[in-house]
Amino acid sequence: KMDQALLIFHNQLTEEVHASYTSDYCYKCLYQHLVTVKPNNNNASAIISTKFTLTVQVESQTRNATFCWSQTYEEGGHYSIWIYTLDANNRSCTHIVDRRPNNAYLFSLTVMVFVNYGGGGYWFFQHAPWNLTVADLVMPFVFVIGTSVVLAFSSMQRRGVSRLQLLRKITWRTVVLLLLGFCFLNYSPKDGPRRCTVLVLAEDPRSAAASGLHLLCSQYNGWNPVQDILLYWPQWLIIILLETLWLCLTFLMPVPNCPGYLGAGGIGDNGLYPNCTGGAAGYIDRWMFGDNMYRYPTCKEMYRTTQPFDPEGVLSTINSIVIGFLGMQAGKIIIFYKKMNIHILCRFLVWTLILGISAAILSKCTRDGGFIPVNKNLSLSYIMCMGCLSFLLLGGMFFVVDIKGWWGGQPFIYPMNSIFVYVGHSLLGFYFPFSWEMRFQQSHWEWLFQSLWGTALWLLIAYLLYRKKFFLKI
Repeated sequence: KMDQALLIFHNQLTEEVHASYTSDYCYKCLYQHLVTVKPNNNNASAIISTKFTLTVQVESQTRNATFCWSQTYEEGGHYSIWIYTLDANNRSCTHIVDRRPNNAYLFSLTVMVFVNYGGGGYWFFQHAPWNLTVADLVMPFVFVIGTSVVLAFSSMQRRGVSRLQLLRKITWRTVVLLLLGFCFLNYSPKDGPRRCTVLVLAEDPRSAAASGLHLLCSQYNGWNPVQDILLYWPQWLIIILLETLWLCLTFLMPVPNCPGYLGAGGIGDNGLYPNCTGGAAGYIDRWMFGDNMYRYPTCKEMYRTTQPFDPEGVLSTINSIVIGFLGMQAGKIIIFYKKMNIHILCRFLVWTLILGISAAILSKCTRDGGFIPVNKNLSLSYIMCMGCLSFLLLGGMFFVVDIKGWWGGQPFIYPMNSIFVYVGHSLLGFYFPFSWEMRFQQSHWEWLFQSLWGTALWLLIAYLLYRKKFFLKI
C-alpha cells in the first residue's frame, strides 16, 4: 500500500533477536519494538511506514549487542535482512531488495496542489508531525493578509472612509469568519462532526486583531527615512509586549513536570516528557477547554502522544498576530516609499536579513535543536523564518511584477473568491466530481491525480466567477 514497505527478517543464529525502529524525523525518540525473530533459520515480517526515513536495528538481549541497522526503505518495496554468524564472536547482517520499490516521487515536485486537498498523499505536503515541512511554508498567506490590510485601509481612508466605519468592517468580518469556523469548517464530510475547539480561531480572525491594532494606531504624516517604523511605535510596543508575554508563559509558567518544554512529548526527547505535548501552550488549552480539544494532532502517530493538543491554540495566537503585523510593516514600506522602488527593495532586503539572522540564532540553523526550534505550533523562530521568507518572496514579486512588468500575476489574480472556494472545498471536496473512491492503493499516482483534478476544478470555478464578476465579500 501507499507509504508502506515489507521488511522480512531471516534469523540464522542460534539465539533470539529483536528488531526495533525509530524515525529520523522523530527528535530523540526512543526505539519502538518491531518484531521478535526466533533462532535457527526462522523468519518474521513487518509492515513499516516509508513516510519518513527509518532507522531499524537488530539486537540480541543474550549478547547485549546490536548486530546491524539500516535506514532507507521506499514505498512498495520488499526487503530482506539476513542475520548470520561471521565467527564465534561476531554477528552481521545482509540487506537484500526482494522487490524494487515504486517510483513514489515521480511527480512530487508539483507544488500547485492544495495542502488541504491531500497533496497527493505525500508526507511533505502534509503538516509536519512536529517541526517544519513544506506544507508549513504556506504561513506567508497571513503575512500577505497583513500587507493587504495596510494597502486597503490606506486606499479607503483616502476615499474618506472613517476609522469607525473601518472598525465596524473588521468586527463584522471577524464575526462572520468565526461563525463559518463553527458552522462549516468544524464539520468534515469525510470525518463527520468534530468537537468545537479553538481550531475555529483561524488565521483570518487572528489577522483581524492585527488589523484593529493597525487601525487604532495608524497615521500618515509625510515622509522621513524611518517613518514607517517611528510613526507606529505604539504598535511595536504592543507587539514587543505580546512576544514578551509569549516568552514568559512558554519558559517561566510552572507547568507540572514540563518546565520550559517546547517538544511533542510522547516518546520524543528520550521519553523524558511523555505527557508534556505542547508545553505551556498545550497546558493552557487543556486548562481552558478540558477534554473538549483536538485529539488527533499531527504529532500523535509518530510521537505516540496521549495528550490532546490544538495546533491553533490560544498561545499560538500571539505569534499569528506577529506574522500578520510583519506583513503590515511591508505594506507601510510600500506606502511610505511609493515610487521609490530601490528604497522599497532595500527595505525588504534589510528585513529579510534581520529576520533570517534572528531565526538562525534562535534555531542554531537546525530543524529540531537550538534555543527555540522551528515549529509552526509554538515557535517564535518559525515566525522569524516565515517573515524572512515572506519579505524575500514579496521583494522578488515586486521586482518582477511592479518594476519590470515581466508578469501580470495570471492565473493567480483570478481566484478572488477565496472564502467561497475555501468553504466550498471544505464542504464538497470529498464528493464527486472533486474526488472519488480511489481504487489503486499501491502508489501515489491516483491520489496525486485526484488532488490536481480537484484543485484544477476549484480554480476553474474561481475563474468563471471572476469572468462573471461575481465576488463573495464579507
